[in-house]
Amino acid sequence: MSRIGKLAITIPVGVDVSIDGSHILVKGPKGTLEYDCSPEVTIEREDDKILIKRSSDIPLHRSLHGLNRTLVFNMVKGVSEGFSKTLEIVGVGYRASLKNGKLEILAGFSHPVVFDKIPGIEFEVPIPTKIIIRGASKQQVGEVAAKVRSVRKPEPYKGKGIKYENEYIRRKVGKTAK
Repeated sequence: MSRIGKLAITIPVGVDVSIDGSHILVKGPKGTLEYDCSPEVTIEREDDKILIKRSSDIPLHRSLHGLNRTLVFNMVKGVSEGFSKTLEIVGVGYRASLKNGKLEILAGFSHPVVFDKIPGIEFEVPIPTKIIIRGASKQQVGEVAAKVRSVRKPEPYKGKGIKYENEYIRRKVGKTAK
């Protein structure tokens, strides 16, 4: 049996879960998320726990068992605590700012790169070289962080660009003079 899939998901206080067949709706203080689970698994609620069970032991059902359990767990955690990613900006003149809820990045181009407000996502810029992206959906937070990072990926010679907080940039040696 799947080691991840067999674990029960505890529903925290303040989170409301409704299950309708393979459709699950999770509401909490950080937002509302919904998901249609695979028909190969069944979702059951027992008091303050959610159990995911699979129909058979074939490899496809075993993999879907753990996947669906993880996705439902991330939904419950997202609406109760939320997810965040932190990006750092490295480079002279590179900076970010918030203007009317829009994220504006100056990254060495002739124009600023602007990210409009995204439903369910909050941008925070505590200092001009740090961007914090918060939201209830782990997938959406990761996608937005990847889009922001793709504005100017870190380069290996000087390390300039936008990188994740704990990302290690493998540095290369440049040309040597004769």
